[in-house]
Amino acid sequence: MKHYDLIIIGTGGGTKLRPAADLGKKVALIEKEDLGGTCLNRGCIPSKMLIYPADLKTHWQEDKGKFFMESSDDVKLDWEALIKRTTETVLEESKSIEPGYVKHENIDLYHGHARFTDSKVVEVNGEKLTADKIYIATGTRPTVPNIPGLVGTPFMTSREALRNTKQPKKLIVIGGGYIAVELGHFYGAMGTEVNFVVRSSMIRAEDVDIRERFEQNFCSRYKVRLETDTKKVEYKNQTFYVTIEDCDGNQSVLEADALLIATGVRPNTDDLGLEHTNIDICERGWMKVDEYLETSESGVYALGDILNLYLFRHSVNFEGEYLFAQHYGGAKKSPILYPPMPHAIFSYPQIAGVGVTEDALLAQGKQPGKDYLVAWQEYKHSAMGMAMRPEVGGVKLIADLKTRQLLGAHIIGEKSSDIIHMLIAYMTMKATVDQLLEMIYIHPALSEVIRNAARKLQAKLESK
Repeated sequence: MKHYDLIIIGTGGGTKLRPAADLGKKVALIEKEDLGGTCLNRGCIPSKMLIYPADLKTHWQEDKGKFFMESSDDVKLDWEALIKRTTETVLEESKSIEPGYVKHENIDLYHGHARFTDSKVVEVNGEKLTADKIYIATGTRPTVPNIPGLVGTPFMTSREALRNTKQPKKLIVIGGGYIAVELGHFYGAMGTEVNFVVRSSMIRAEDVDIRERFEQNFCSRYKVRLETDTKKVEYKNQTFYVTIEDCDGNQSVLEADALLIATGVRPNTDDLGLEHTNIDICERGWMKVDEYLETSESGVYALGDILNLYLFRHSVNFEGEYLFAQHYGGAKKSPILYPPMPHAIFSYPQIAGVGVTEDALLAQGKQPGKDYLVAWQEYKHSAMGMAMRPEVGGVKLIADLKTRQLLGAHIIGEKSSDIIHMLIAYMTMKATVDQLLEMIYIHPALSEVIRNAARKLQAKLESK
């Protein structure tokens, strides 16, 4: 049995611990798929490579009338070339990782499936490994709901949708979360007729004001059926027939040549052999850890999506850096403390947020005007907004009434994932609304909408 200082299962965010090898530690890296994890190979990077040109096409379609463009020609994108370029770029990036591992004298790379055979013993390709510390970062995979008739049909999950070389004429998307609205937007913007079937509301984790504005705009461009269940799937003659039922009990059948299932993700913990260890998981398979990210098995740690805390690459990067500092960087032992965790949805319109939503405050029994205050500022009511003429766009700020600190910030509209960063910084520094107004804003940059929202919020605070 080979012994290592540390074993890392999963080469996505888990490789934040790889630099331990540079300190002389013996490291075993185990990966059953392409190096780089979900983000690089099957998630955020390839999806954005597809969504960015889709955004450009959508901009052209929506803006040519606003800005007096005489040409009525549509922008045509080469579907096959775009998919090919994206796939080849991702594969090349993934393949470029391996040489650095292979050449490193303190790293052994194992291509294969890792499975625990004992408390701190991992088997891969018939070989047993053990280590002082083991880090599990195996991520998630798409959930496939138990819909009658679905199994055995050529439906797509996000994995297949990102490498689909043939553009469908019609696509049914089951789901209303961020994966559904991102990939559905890409297909729709490229000219596919898209139908969304959503059990409740779209992007339901977002703040209520953001969610309502998104749904209104998104539903004006795509066919969306809210509060609708999928009852049955049939596939014959290269056509999907999806039976749906609305909230009033009315049934109908949708037809399409492609079907995308985007109903969430499940943790990759069910095939790790955890039954041979003392590692606890919850009923749905998510890994349980303490405030040090340690599992119930001493010396075994978990990070990333399998914790179901934050399903972002930037969050697992933070966790990996925390563990590296704690175990190999000389940091004083201390529990992980997450700063405000931001997120973005790269659909159209784009969304970004950080901190608490108003929905969550209300669920906690907080009262508007008594415990917190809110201000909203439309993009269009700014100098840059006058130039952009956006159909949708706005900033929502939430502040504590007593401390005047920012509690949450939520943006919908173009460049929201960029301009949210100043609010992430302010919230991380526990800034007040007043401090947000101490800086000088470039005129006429789009970020002035944040200043204008802060001015409104400050005025409300002063009136209390």
